[in-house]
Amino acid sequence: METLLPTATTLGAALSARNETLAVAESSSGGLVAAALLSVPGASAYFLGGAVVYTAAARSALVGLDEAAMTGLRSASEDYARLLARTVRTRHGATWGIAETGAAGPSGNRYGDAAGHSCLAVSGPVELVATIETGGTDRITNMRTFARALLDLLGDALAGRR
Repeated sequence: METLLPTATTLGAALSARNETLAVAESSSGGLVAAALLSVPGASAYFLGGAVVYTAAARSALVGLDEAAMTGLRSASEDYARLLARTVRTRHGATWGIAETGAAGPSGNRYGDAAGHSCLAVSGPVELVATIETGGTDRITNMRTFARALLDLLGDALAGRR
């Protein structure tokens, strides 16, 4: 997590300076993004909440997305990541919602994605989505890579890049 802290500190300072707030939904990164952001002193100024949405049951219970909301979507896709980011932002009344969904490994997921696949989304004044493929099967390395990529995507949105 130490490698995530400098970026989380920078993002936290930017969000605080802008008086903006954030909500997080993670899957394969397992809460690393929320942990990094919350480790920054003063995080209560910008961090409103989050969830590790690892199963369909968690998706329904934690963010209110039922099977009807998932019609035509599959998990671990850019469209689902975007929906998840929008939903967590709306439910928390945040300026920004960010989301990650994928397959950490060592095997792929039931949707046919290989280990190392993750879809990321930022929803707010700017919306961004991205897909990354690490090509690796190491679970911990992939989780860290996914978390880093989501923080970087948020940084891009805050800077108006992409």
